[in-house]
Amino acid sequence: MNTRMIIAVLAVATSALIATACQSNPASKVITTARADDMTITLTSATGELRTGENELMVSFTDASNKPLDIVAATLAFHMPAMGTMAEMTDPAQLTTNKTPGRFFAHVNIEVEGSWDARFVWEGPHGTGQTSTNVQAK
Repeated sequence: MNTRMIIAVLAVATSALIATACQSNPASKVITTARADDMTITLTSATGELRTGENELMVSFTDASNKPLDIVAATLAFHMPAMGTMAEMTDPAQLTTNKTPGRFFAHVNIEVEGSWDARFVWEGPHGTGQTSTNVQAK
């Protein structure tokens, strides 16, 4: 093989590897973060936005040095209080475990645009807790 052919093969192989890596972790842009004591909870998506309709998200629990925490169980629900004639809404996310401790894949269907409280609840070796943060759905 000549040099150009080797470079072309390497370029194609590298592109395929990068595309595969991106597909395995599509939730890479931060939507919001919440803090609870020395823990940070990060909510990410491929676009960095929460949108109306179906969303594929990632929830990560890390310590003060940004190392993953071993979270045994977690829940995430998006809550919007009643406004005018609109009833209160709660859209629960379905969380599934990830190979990495402290990370969960999340799937949620957001009903409407607007301001939602993202409510996180967790349980792990260092204790249990809950916190919330505001997020805008577009």
